[in-house]
Amino acid sequence: MAKKKPAKTNQTGLWKYILIFWIVFFLFAGCISAFFYSIAAGAFGELPTFEILENPQSELASEVYSADSVLLGKYYRQNRSNARFHELPKNLVDALIATEDVRYYQHSGIDAKGIVRAVTLRGRRGGGSTITQQLAKNLFPREKLNKFKLVIRKIQEWIIAVRLERCYTKEEIIIMYLNTVEFSSNSYGIKSAAKTYFNKATDSLSIDESAILVGMLQAPSRYNPQRNPENSKTRRNVVLYQMNRYNFIADTEFDSLKQLPIVLEYQAPSHTEGLAPYFREYLRFQLQRWLNESQKIDSSRKYNLYTDGLKIYTTLDSRLQTLAEKAVTQHMQELQKEFDKESGKKDLWATQQEELQKAIKNSERYRALSKDEGWQHDSIIVNFSEPIPMKIFTYEGEKDTVMTPLDSLRYHRRFLQTGMLAVDPKSGFIKAWVGGINYKYFQFDHITTKRQIGSTFKPFLYTTAIDNGWSPCFKVIDQPYTFEEFNNWTPQNSGGKFTYEKFTLLDCLADSKNSCSAYLMKQIGPQPLIDLTRRLGIVSHIDPYPSICLGTPDITVQEMVGAYTAFANKGVYTKPIFITHIEDKNGNLIQSFPTESIEVMSEQTAWIMVEMLRYIVKTGTGTRLWSSRYEYQLKNDIGGKTGTTQNHSDGWFLGITPQLIAGVWVGGEDRFMRFERMSLGQGASMALPIWALFFKSIYENPALGYDTEITFEKPKQKLTIELDCSRYEKASEFEYKPKKYGDEFEN
Repeated sequence: MAKKKPAKTNQTGLWKYILIFWIVFFLFAGCISAFFYSIAAGAFGELPTFEILENPQSELASEVYSADSVLLGKYYRQNRSNARFHELPKNLVDALIATEDVRYYQHSGIDAKGIVRAVTLRGRRGGGSTITQQLAKNLFPREKLNKFKLVIRKIQEWIIAVRLERCYTKEEIIIMYLNTVEFSSNSYGIKSAAKTYFNKATDSLSIDESAILVGMLQAPSRYNPQRNPENSKTRRNVVLYQMNRYNFIADTEFDSLKQLPIVLEYQAPSHTEGLAPYFREYLRFQLQRWLNESQKIDSSRKYNLYTDGLKIYTTLDSRLQTLAEKAVTQHMQELQKEFDKESGKKDLWATQQEELQKAIKNSERYRALSKDEGWQHDSIIVNFSEPIPMKIFTYEGEKDTVMTPLDSLRYHRRFLQTGMLAVDPKSGFIKAWVGGINYKYFQFDHITTKRQIGSTFKPFLYTTAIDNGWSPCFKVIDQPYTFEEFNNWTPQNSGGKFTYEKFTLLDCLADSKNSCSAYLMKQIGPQPLIDLTRRLGIVSHIDPYPSICLGTPDITVQEMVGAYTAFANKGVYTKPIFITHIEDKNGNLIQSFPTESIEVMSEQTAWIMVEMLRYIVKTGTGTRLWSSRYEYQLKNDIGGKTGTTQNHSDGWFLGITPQLIAGVWVGGEDRFMRFERMSLGQGASMALPIWALFFKSIYENPALGYDTEITFEKPKQKLTIELDCSRYEKASEFEYKPKKYGDEFEN
């Protein structure tokens, strides 16, 4: 019997199903591939190009550095500064990998195990996003999306992550990630966060500090150690647990670290705090103007000070700046006590109602209510009389109180103010800049404010005479001198007395006799003196009146200190500068700023003026610098000139040394805020002590490089003007007879 052939229907059906399966599989895979390809091609939104991945656009704060490489401050919309991988401590990288992506070095941007874990456990043991995916999200943030678009966006981030892995090394991805993350308190990037929360450089972070910052990555506000310390500590310990779990730290180390309290040195980013705030604000204004006028990245876009991560290298020395600010605070606190003691409970505004109304209208509160809120004047005045909680300035620190805005204005305007500037006379580098007693409460910069300069102007008058052949030994009668062509103006000496005796020009300047200045002005005239000041870099308006011989012009501290560089620099005026160079975020030089110098007087004239300024310190109004009756007792080579204006509204001291010169102004923001007594209101009492405290602290620190043994260098050529007054008196009148401008005159 013949065998039956097996039925083919079962086999045929099986192969049919297998074929259908593979067709469906390949169709599905093809669709998925096409879907991914279309996303990668930009069908659902453009993805970043390779060039953009190479140069991701994120806002970078511009950084300001001192001459001794200290970060002084930043300009930003986002407080972000980029660190480099070699600046990251190993414990920070370990904490990041243990907490966020333990298989970081095994995957190529996407961790399949992590995705499965996130889906199956719903993130209870961590999310599925790798560090690279998180970087993709940070570099190219999501906008508000519906569920479908969110899925598309997630796939786009996977694609970007893979591309990032192709473009960068693992180390580069880690540092890019840490530079892009936010740490709350307007701190972006690990470098800013380390500074904000711990006042440290990134490479100085300890293990527990690194764990705190890594812990913040999950929810910056919730785990902010300053605002929510308990939450932060709990999250820090989770990070430490992860580090222990993956053998980055030992059991014993974990047990001890998790017990540590959170210790911060919190410094909220603020342009009103930190070192040299007055200087930084002046610098910001000058940089903005410079960038607007001259510099471009390309033909379409200029550099942006707040987003382009510029590196600004200044001439300021952070060590000298610290000493200058300390000297200002020390003296001004004591001086304010004397002022308050003298004025007592007297209402200094009682006879100054017009000035008070000006002060109200110039206040920030008035401008805000008027401009921003649209209030009328009468309503604003009522508001100024309503008590409100506020903070006020005291030298012991901020104080909480309840006060009307009007009383607050009256209170704060009673504080005496100051401006101090220190400059290297040879390079013109500004080394220290203190524009007031506290930038947070008093933002008016008194380095650039014009104030009457008093007798600090007299050396320019004497320079004009010396440069035209006059000897410091020439004698002038201390008597009234009248300027008939100027309404018979007759300047008076301080105290209103004349001795009718003869004094050398050397003694006249040392004792700041107005009679001698009037005499010289009658011989020289205003215009030659003004011409000299212009060559010395003074640009403020000066009226061509004889009264300028007493220092009536209003001039800035910056101009005056710059002018005095010529005395200390052998007759060469050196324009003060505050920036050496600027680099872009990649370290490429954008602009350098060279020193500008010009010879404005002979070396002989400069030397004689140095001698006369020295004499002031030895015997005149500057003797407090070395006298044993005072604490300063400076013994190095110093010259200087005090200045006191009418009614003691302004006190000045300009002092020179071979290596550094400085100028100080002290007075009330309102000119009627002044001492009644000359003993307290003169420049020797108000301004000179700040100069003395500053230089005393400099010489107590040899590491700063300022040597007390260095002296002013005498000209090598023979002097043609006699400085020996005994020889001068014996010489013939013809030999040393000074010249009037274009004319001879009789003594």
